[in-house]
Amino acid sequence: MPATAAAARRVSGSAGIKAAPGTYPDSGASTSNPTPDHVAVLLLIDLSQGAGAWIWGWSRVVFGRWLLRGVPGLALTKAMGSGHEGGFGLRPSATRQGLFLVFDSEPHADRFLADSPVLAAYRRHARELCLFKLRAVSSRGSWGGQHIAVTAAPHPGEPVAALTRASIRPSRAWAFWRFSPASEQSLARAAGCRLAAGLGEAPVLRQATFSVWNSQADMDAYARHGAHLAAIRAAQGQGYFSESMFVRFKVLRLEGRFKGRVHG
Repeated sequence: MPATAAAARRVSGSAGIKAAPGTYPDSGASTSNPTPDHVAVLLLIDLSQGAGAWIWGWSRVVFGRWLLRGVPGLALTKAMGSGHEGGFGLRPSATRQGLFLVFDSEPHADRFLADSPVLAAYRRHARELCLFKLRAVSSRGSWGGQHIAVTAAPHPGEPVAALTRASIRPSRAWAFWRFSPASEQSLARAAGCRLAAGLGEAPVLRQATFSVWNSQADMDAYARHGAHLAAIRAAQGQGYFSESMFVRFKVLRLEGRFKGRVHG
């Protein structure tokens, strides 16, 4: 998906999305309640060839929220499809998917990663699988009305991950999507970008991007020039999104393979 969303948030303060990010003030959860100890887990999956794996995988996207209700400690569940070749355009991928989970504590996240039958099933049905364990160092906005709590401090020079998502207003969908090709090409060439994937809960209107960078400086350099900057300027004040969220993460664990590359 294009850079427009982070755009809107970075410059105008309106709700925003997109792959490369900046740093935003922590926000979301009510300050009157204790901060939950949120730990996120993201899976990027490329399903095995064959109808059986594809049917299984797409049943996760359609019914994932209900199929995962028994996982202990889940605070947020999002099962998503992806764009062609894991990218950001309107053409969907038949095999690439994402699963984003937020747990209410690190022990629950670790239990999922260690012995969850859900994760074991994804491994059996995937030819590639990359997993991430993450803590938020900055968070703004919401996803389905839910917020992700900040539970880590940033460390300059360390790898950083970003998740951006938005619900796009139908009347603004064309204006948003016309920036996608240039934004995707610039992201693919961006210095310091280790991995980027376009994800979505629903075609066209409910989109997300996940990216991993060598450092915050590399992420900021991408966000502030070229196609991404053009998207920022175009998105100012246009009210593209009915809801959005941007989260920057500390990477606690990264391992696996995605888009033909081994990560870890």
